[in-house]
Amino acid sequence: MYRVYMSSVLLPIVPSEINLKVKNANKTITLINEGEINFLRSPGLTELEFEILLPAVQYSFAQYDGGFRSPSYYTSHFESLKTSKAPFQFIVVRSLPNGTHLFNTNMTVSLEDYTVKEKSKEGFDLKVAIKLKQYRHFSTKTVHVINEKTSVKKQRQASSSPAPSQGTTYTVKDGDCLWNIAKAIYGDGAQYAKIYAANQDKVVNPNLIYTGQVLTIPPA
Repeated sequence: MYRVYMSSVLLPIVPSEINLKVKNANKTITLINEGEINFLRSPGLTELEFEILLPAVQYSFAQYDGGFRSPSYYTSHFESLKTSKAPFQFIVVRSLPNGTHLFNTNMTVSLEDYTVKEKSKEGFDLKVAIKLKQYRHFSTKTVHVINEKTSVKKQRQASSSPAPSQGTTYTVKDGDCLWNIAKAIYGDGAQYAKIYAANQDKVVNPNLIYTGQVLTIPPA
């Protein structure tokens, strides 16, 4: 079973496929002797493309949080994501039919393009082609000159994806889910329910956590 979220909104019908492309940032350099070398760099921003169906009537196989939503609800949500000029979470939750959790994809992205398609053969249903791009948080660096010598003092802002804090809290990073956090902290992913129970004031759905959230970690 799959559940796909764009920000906090559950898509009613899971895309039949999601194409994920990891962009290449390597650079090929031609040498004086006409040979070539490949200068390896960190990969570029990941791009995702998929197409979704927005039902005009409630189908038995569609999924909704809080009841049926019309296509206009989702197109308004996409417009809001685009015009807000802010990144959001794209989440894919995977579980077996018996409810056993497998793993999540949790990526911070921006909405690059979306195309609404209305065809007579689809009745009043809409199809929407969506393109997302991975978003990487960044920080600035301030350099203060201490004196006329060459020494400088550098101050760097904290990373937007900090490592787990010491003690009783943990700050969520890109790609995290409660299962993975429990696995890393307790050595047992099934202990995710303990973390969820301690954070119900800020985590409404255990499958939905967001980058930057500070979670309380109860003792083992």
